[in-house]
Amino acid sequence: MNEFDEDVIVVGSGFGGSVAALRLAEKGYRVRVYEAGRRFEDEDFAKTSWDVRRYLWAPAFGCFGVQRIHRLPHVMILAGAGVGGGSLNYANTLYQPGASFFADPQWWGIADWASELAPHYATAKRMLGVVEHYPHTGPVERIMAGAAADLGVGDTFRHAPVGVFLGTPGVRVPDPYFGGEGPERTGCTLCGNCMVGCRVGAKNTLMKNYLALAERRGVEIEALRTVSEVRELPEGGFAVTTRRSGAWLRHSPRTVTAGHVVLAAGTWGTQQLLHRMKESGALPRISDAVGRLTRTNSEALDGAIAVKVPESLQLARGVAITTSFHVDERTHVENVRYGPGSNLMGALATILVPGDLPLWRRLGALVVHALRAPERQLRIGTLRHWSERGIIALVMQTADNSLTLSLRRRLGRLVMTSAQGHGEPNPSHLPQAHAAAAAIAARMQQDGGEPAEARGTWPEVFGIPLTAHFLGGAVISATPEGGVIDAYHRAWGHPGLHVVDGAAVPANPGVNPSLTITALAERALSHWPRKGEADLRPPQ
Repeated sequence: MNEFDEDVIVVGSGFGGSVAALRLAEKGYRVRVYEAGRRFEDEDFAKTSWDVRRYLWAPAFGCFGVQRIHRLPHVMILAGAGVGGGSLNYANTLYQPGASFFADPQWWGIADWASELAPHYATAKRMLGVVEHYPHTGPVERIMAGAAADLGVGDTFRHAPVGVFLGTPGVRVPDPYFGGEGPERTGCTLCGNCMVGCRVGAKNTLMKNYLALAERRGVEIEALRTVSEVRELPEGGFAVTTRRSGAWLRHSPRTVTAGHVVLAAGTWGTQQLLHRMKESGALPRISDAVGRLTRTNSEALDGAIAVKVPESLQLARGVAITTSFHVDERTHVENVRYGPGSNLMGALATILVPGDLPLWRRLGALVVHALRAPERQLRIGTLRHWSERGIIALVMQTADNSLTLSLRRRLGRLVMTSAQGHGEPNPSHLPQAHAAAAAIAARMQQDGGEPAEARGTWPEVFGIPLTAHFLGGAVISATPEGGVIDAYHRAWGHPGLHVVDGAAVPANPGVNPSLTITALAERALSHWPRKGEADLRPPQ
């Protein structure tokens, strides 16, 4: 019998990795979690997004924050970093996708996914403390309801399900979720800075539930360790090598062995590892389908902003996302906010220009629009009080589009690149998003009495959409030719390797995917045997 350092190594501590850590510890396994990002206590988060060292993730430059930004030729990606992964900077929005997601041809027929996942969605909601309907109605919620009505879709307007301990604002109480076994919690103060990091302690991050409970059961979490290699051992099991995150010289490499490895490093991190380990021969039997069906949730980030708003409007007050509506049957729109002072991400915003024009005409339209009222554009475009003057529109679709990711050599280094993949072309802009932003701007102007405009982003001007929900590329499939993992999330060709994060998601859910990633992980881990018991899962 092989003697490994650990039974299971989990790479990443986001929604999939945290589920794996807790559920495997409950089943008696020795578990170690590696996380590239740092560990945060509530008071460690940035007060505003201008504290770039604690907000942005660029470890080579001394920035160890929660917000990662990646770029591919066809998309710019916003992701999370730190112990707790994307839960540290996501908008605590926990929708369940509609029927089309479960019926996607990529995985339809492998299982009755809607029925199989139903109990695991229920578990995920309980663990993440979902409040099914955000209970507060303020100016932003009224503007969103009005915009939906103006677009003729008022019947689709709803308040969002959120993972926040609302409680009594600012009041700290014993754990209200897990019979006292979890950490103390503080009631939400509606400060709006959920996506910068909740300094109040109200946000139901993974450090408040799965990871806190996992550590109580003996799971070790090593922060600031980036996994550089996962290598199959000749006698079985894997060797996992890590290095110090962001180190220029002293990488401090360490190698640990385990019988199983769970990849949960986020779609970007997991795909990087799979592509590189297949290329190097460390994991030679990874399916050739790796990188295919990479999804962006068919997403766009537009919005609306005013020159100024009356103090009574308080657009920045509330949790990050509070409402949504459907422009059409496949296009979902949510309002998004940052809290007062968190204006850094406003640097991505600019004039909204028609996305179906050639680049030179988009640039020309931008210049013409700016020159028509230069003083107004300067006042609207300033970052001063940006979060208090605007509403971001996060637009997602269930459309069947995708990218295919692969490695290419650039300046002597292997880097990931993208190409259009299966289905419709991944969109560079969404007309529905432009319509929603215009409707929100009109309602803002009506309520605030000041000029307001629909806004886009600089990447979109150049044909590159933004997504906060990068998914797929190592998807569930019936055969190794169709995807990277089987129905139990075991990698084809390497059954001791498992993928339980967003990379496994096979289709665009059209809603925030965190709840779905958690439910899929719960289902996958429910099929593991207890340590020492026979594995009832069929062999590959």
